[in-house]
This record gives sequence, C-alpha cells and structure tokens, in this order.
Amino acid sequence: MFFTDQQLERYARVLIWGLATARERDYRKNDIVLIRYDQPATPLAEVVQASLLEAGLQPVLRTGLTPRMEVHFYKKSNEKQLTFTVPGDRELCEKLHGSIYLYAPESLTHLSDADPRKIAKAIVARKPLRDILEKRDQRGLYGWTLCMFPTDELARYAQMSLRDYTEQVVRACYLDVENPVRQWETVHREIGRIKKWLNGMSVAYYHVESENIDLKIAPGQRRRWVGVSGHNIPSFEIFISPDWRGTEGTYYADQPSYRTGNFVRGIRLTFRKGKVVEAKAEVGENFAVKQLAMDDGARKVGEFSLTDRRFSRINRFMANTLFDENYGGRYGNCHLAVGSSYADSYAGNPAKLTGAQKKKLGFNDSALHWDLVNTDRKRVTAHLVGGGRIVIYDEGVFKY
Repeated sequence: MFFTDQQLERYARVLIWGLATARERDYRKNDIVLIRYDQPATPLAEVVQASLLEAGLQPVLRTGLTPRMEVHFYKKSNEKQLTFTVPGDRELCEKLHGSIYLYAPESLTHLSDADPRKIAKAIVARKPLRDILEKRDQRGLYGWTLCMFPTDELARYAQMSLRDYTEQVVRACYLDVENPVRQWETVHREIGRIKKWLNGMSVAYYHVESENIDLKIAPGQRRRWVGVSGHNIPSFEIFISPDWRGTEGTYYADQPSYRTGNFVRGIRLTFRKGKVVEAKAEVGENFAVKQLAMDDGARKVGEFSLTDRRFSRINRFMANTLFDENYGGRYGNCHLAVGSSYADSYAGNPAKLTGAQKKKLGFNDSALHWDLVNTDRKRVTAHLVGGGRIVIYDEGVFKY
C-alpha cells in the first residue's frame, strides 16, 4: 500500500462528504451505514469505520468474497444456491440509511471460465434487494457512495506500477490537497451550472458523432441531466436516463471493460427501435451477448453520460469503470449503459414515480447495468423540439 495515513484520512473525509451529499436528508445519530469492502481495502475501511463512529452512526461491516470463493460459488452452486437470499439481508436493506463500497479487486478475470448464465441468474436474484434500496433512496431515506482502493491486479491490467496507480487515484480524488472536500464542493457547484444549462433546453434527440459512433438518443419526456451527486468518488460525469425507445444507430466502446471476472474489449452495439439488434466484440463477445440476454431490459439503454475534461484529472486507462467512465484525457469521454435506468433523472419527484409511469415514460428496468466507455474525439448535438440545433459537447468540453 502506498497511501500515507494522511491520504487515507482525506479519502475517508471525501467518502463521508459523498455519503452526505448523496442523500436528501441529513443523517441522524444511530443511523445505520453499511461498509462493504474487499479485503485489500481494510486499511481504508478501518478509517471510514472510525469516522462513522465519531459521527454517532452505526457502521455495519461486510467483506466481499475472495476470487477463489467467487469461483467456487459459480462453479459449484445449484440453482437454489445461486438464487439464495441470506436471512436478514432484506431486513437490513429495509433499515439501511447509507452504504459505502470500497472496491479493491484481487483478480479481474477469475470468472472467465464461469457460465455467464449462472452469473446472470445470481444477479437477477438479488434485484429485489436493490429495488428496496432504490425506493429508500428516492424517499430520501438512503444514500450511497463508492470508491476504489488500488491493488496489484488493477495496476497490472492498467500497465502501471502500484505506486504510479495509487498516485493516479490520489490526483483523481484530490487527496493531494489539504482540503479535498472543499475542492469537491467546487466541482459540485461548477457542474451544477452546466446541468442547469442543459436542463433549460427542450430536446427532441441528441446526435453523438465520432469516428466510430453514429447514435441518436431521445431524452424523452420529463427528463433532467444529473451527476456529481456524491454517489461515486471520483465523479465528473453528467448523465441522463433517456427514453430507451428513441435509441438508433451504432455505439462503440474503445475502452476495455472488466465485468464480473470477465474481460470485454472493442464492443460495438447496433440499435434499432431502442433495442440492441447486433452485438460484436473484439474480445469477450460470447460473454457480452449472454449479458445482453440477461433479461428483457438488458438490450436497452439505461444511461448516457458525458465527462468534461476540464474537471477530470484522470488521464490514464485504469482498468476500473469508476475511473474510466470519468476519464478526462484529451477528449473527455462519453459512456452508454445498457440495462437499468436511474429514476433520479426524472424531472419530478422520483419517489412518486410508479412502475407504470416509468414504463410509459421509457425508463428501462433490468438487473443489468453495464457502463461502456468511449474516449474518441466526438461531437454531441442537441436537436431541439422547435427546430434548430445546439452543439453541447465538442472535443471533451461542454460548450456552455
């Protein structure tokens, strides 16, 4: 580990800021906060636990499975074991006020030989628990945030030393400044102005154009751009959950993706009438196709996102979606997520949005949410409802 004690303390402070920012209501004494962490992230989990205790909250700590445990689970489980819900998990979700996830993988490809259908079945089985937390989130009773803790595996796949990889994390999260929370508050404020500008337009569809992308995305009715809400550390992206029915054209992810122990590179998706009708990948195509068959919503768009390079200090591929979807670099990035949408992109009170209303408005529902990142030089044009067009994003910068 190359974090200093001071940097760990700063990381914990930023996470507590993210947790508070991500929830509408203030936390109260004895509110329950779940800390989920992979074993390499134990040093950070210890500091976060101490911070929560000092704040009068009730931290609950749970470690993730080791790579070998995950391999055993997917290779040896029968259907009942795959879909088993641990007694108490539902009750915990119904009582949770917040959660912090410290992602620190010891392996990125250990499930490459596992059956993708078994992985999908286990994910679908846990969707009811995620639905409980989503409803609590919409009511302002629950907030969440997550971050990444550097590991040898992440550094190796990003082709960096662990020291250099850690330095990228330090810079990306502003852990190299005395008061990183103040810096995040500045980012939060500045991006808030861009969101207000975007949400002041009446848009029929967005046209995304690059060397490898020609895609139209219809925002749909009663939508708003959201982002930099404290949910992810770091986060510089602004995103919308569009009406999936208005997606047409081709999307390409030039950044590789490590997902549930599998590696996918160069995935190209063709959409017709809102659904993926063709999926190709240079590596991992079989896994990708099976992920898109997870359920009916897996072939539809749940999110479209843009990152302004002026805010993000991330300039290297990090082999981790949390960082890669916030890549700044030369041209910023966009990412498209197939699968579930975010109700907080609804331009109203998400807590009052019923399932029937979501369906009518074209909010997608799925157990899948897979972010696919493109860093090409690109232009995004808003085609307005009343005619005319506005270039909102070009060469990595919002044209605000």
